[in-house]
Amino acid sequence: MSFDPVFTFGTIAAAALIGLGVNHAIDGTLSRSRVPMALAELVTLAPGSFEHPRPGEFLKDNHPAPAPVAKEIIDKPLEIMKFQVTASDYDRCVSDGACKPADSRLAGNVPATGVSFLDAQAYANWLSAKTGETWRLPTDIEWAYVAAERFRADIEAGDGDPADPARRWLTLYRNESALGRKADPEPRPLGAFGANSKGVADVAGNVWEWTSTCYVHATMSGGAVASSVSNCGVHVVEGFHRTYMSNFIRDGKSGGCAVGTPPDNLGFRLVHDRSFLRAALRRLGLT
Repeated sequence: MSFDPVFTFGTIAAAALIGLGVNHAIDGTLSRSRVPMALAELVTLAPGSFEHPRPGEFLKDNHPAPAPVAKEIIDKPLEIMKFQVTASDYDRCVSDGACKPADSRLAGNVPATGVSFLDAQAYANWLSAKTGETWRLPTDIEWAYVAAERFRADIEAGDGDPADPARRWLTLYRNESALGRKADPEPRPLGAFGANSKGVADVAGNVWEWTSTCYVHATMSGGAVASSVSNCGVHVVEGFHRTYMSNFIRDGKSGGCAVGTPPDNLGFRLVHDRSFLRAALRRLGLT
């Protein structure tokens, strides 16, 4: 008799979850062939630590200030999609009535773009229900850890006047132009931008990715944050550089960029969160 360790583990896990009252677990676990390719296209990163510029807008004496840098720790393995969610995978959620059609109307093996934070959340919820597992957007810290050498923090405002938004935007655009990058609006097939040192594909290409981290407006004093206000109607978006977008915006070039220069495209990839499953198995003495 042949032995399939993945199938067997999934069956045991499903049974364990049913024992905890999660009745849809078997249907999700045994229907992998009917759900998106993300299930088979994952990269697992080992725990680690790194220095990370905090996301948000920081002011000192009413002028833009560099973001403070903090040592961040990823204390358990992090499992994330190797590629961004594709247009064809997103369309499955649309077909099930759980997601709104993307504005881009693309199809096939290209990243789903023209999607808002709310759309990405809806897809994560749908995929979680479909598989009986937990899928979620990465935090800004997790995304930066995954991006590794391809991570680029906010483009600083330089001498832009915070009291003059138009002048500040012009400064930001000049800074981005100095990096030698031009707008690149056409999404490419998966893998077009290659993989980074951690084996994650298309990081910081021309599709920016939604994260679950809320925008923060902070005031600095003596090199430390004196006060801050979070706005979860705006979320951090990561890509060629970090920026911030209102939750309902699907096209960054439409003027919904809360801070910084707009992204070429808005898409996303998800983290596969095994913490719930591990806790369930521990409770049943299976780990």
